[in-house]
Amino acid sequence: MANTAPPATQKELFGHPVGLYILFFTEMWERFSYYGMRAILVLYLVSATTNGNAGLGWTQAEALALYGWYTMLVYVVSIPGGILADKVFGQKKAVLIGGIILVLGHGILAVEEMWAFYTGLALIIAGVGLLKPNISTMVGGLYKEGDIRRDKGFTIFYIGINVGAFLSSLIVGYVGENIGWHYGFGLAGIAMALGLLVYLWGQKYLKDVGNLLSKVERDEGASLGSLFSDLFQSPTQLVISIILLGVSIWGWLSLGFGYGLLFIFLTLVVAMMMMVYKDLTTQVMKDRYVVMLLSFILVIVFWGAFEQAGGLMNIYALENTNRSIPFNLPLIGNEVPASWFQSLNALFIIIFGVIVANYWAKRKLKSKEASSIFKMATGVIIMGLGFVFMVFAALQFESNGSSAMYWLVLAYLFHTIGELCSSPVALSFITKLAPVKYASLMMGVYFAATGLGNKVAGELGAFASEAGDIAIFSGITIFTVVFASIVLLMLKPLKRLTHGAEDNERKLKEQEEYELADSEGKA
Repeated sequence: MANTAPPATQKELFGHPVGLYILFFTEMWERFSYYGMRAILVLYLVSATTNGNAGLGWTQAEALALYGWYTMLVYVVSIPGGILADKVFGQKKAVLIGGIILVLGHGILAVEEMWAFYTGLALIIAGVGLLKPNISTMVGGLYKEGDIRRDKGFTIFYIGINVGAFLSSLIVGYVGENIGWHYGFGLAGIAMALGLLVYLWGQKYLKDVGNLLSKVERDEGASLGSLFSDLFQSPTQLVISIILLGVSIWGWLSLGFGYGLLFIFLTLVVAMMMMVYKDLTTQVMKDRYVVMLLSFILVIVFWGAFEQAGGLMNIYALENTNRSIPFNLPLIGNEVPASWFQSLNALFIIIFGVIVANYWAKRKLKSKEASSIFKMATGVIIMGLGFVFMVFAALQFESNGSSAMYWLVLAYLFHTIGELCSSPVALSFITKLAPVKYASLMMGVYFAATGLGNKVAGELGAFASEAGDIAIFSGITIFTVVFASIVLLMLKPLKRLTHGAEDNERKLKEQEEYELADSEGKA
């Protein structure tokens, strides 16, 4: 993995390392490309060819199934992306290679052929797998251990993600729906090229983070080969792996080739996680590792619900929502494009991101409960409550034949507040708890958990055609609120297992305030 100990002389801008803003703009344009493509993907799949704009005319279930597989794989391949960064490239070079692959993938999607469509998706999956986990780990590497600015730094970085997402939903969404789907895909590729140029220009501000460790330092962590060979000398872990492999084979025979490969891949990941645990040398490291893995379950639940935005809720906006407005807008007329609702989440993050981060920072300084697990569970509850508004929307649709736009706006507002409590906090939490020699790998596993949540979202969305929107939306609300409430009941023992990993932040801040007051007194 990369060096994560930045020098004290690092240049700063607005109280944060300059490198943060280079990564901010790189990720902003990368997310512009990803979320722009995401905003129109399902709409492209379900739309028929109209006015020369050639959609594929798939059924809702078919489109959401592909959406689930695609959005899962985009994040699941973060595991090999993290491994390659740890052992071969270093994080900085992995981000560069990933960006180049992404430019190629989005560019190929602009070609109106089915081979280009699937090839482009495959390249985007590979590119995100290299770029996404490693650029996030580099953000953590900009800050010293115990630096209270770390959570705020991730929130600033997260705002960059959502500036890109906001702009892309409007611009790519409009271009895709009104000019041509493949023009929208091509525009996303241009944005990724801009992100790559920003990253190349800013290398001088990133020279102390993201570098490949020396061979001696890399060899301190067990290699994947040795981890799996040691599995055969670890009876408990071996038995668990064999049982999971049997389940995987059953899934292959019962559910098909794709699910079989997925289950086998997950079996390998679980085996690897067990052997990483065994490789850790102290009980503190092992306890923190366990808490980190448990937090991944929260991640899966959160994104399994949240990612209805790009799938089921996207189709709901297209087909069931009255999008008429009482005036004409330039270019679009008096009907809001369905893809524009995807921009609400990003807009709300830009508006509320710093506010939510400051709220939690003030709670921490006042010694009130503000642990990462508490924030993440609270975020899951808030996000889950957002689906109450979708239940109201579905009830209104059943009564009137359409539902009002404000239900979607309120749902996205709650989803966004929940996301701000959960997602940037989870990224920061991993950089605090992950064993140093497995940092990129653990970030990859985090994004793989995000991918599994996306797959769950696709499956739930596809199931809505049978169960109905009301049943799906109300079921998501009940499950998320109950699950997160159970986590909150377990908060104290979970915090004990972190062994004060987050307490140092408050102590460091108190020390800084004391030293400042002392220096002012001397002055």
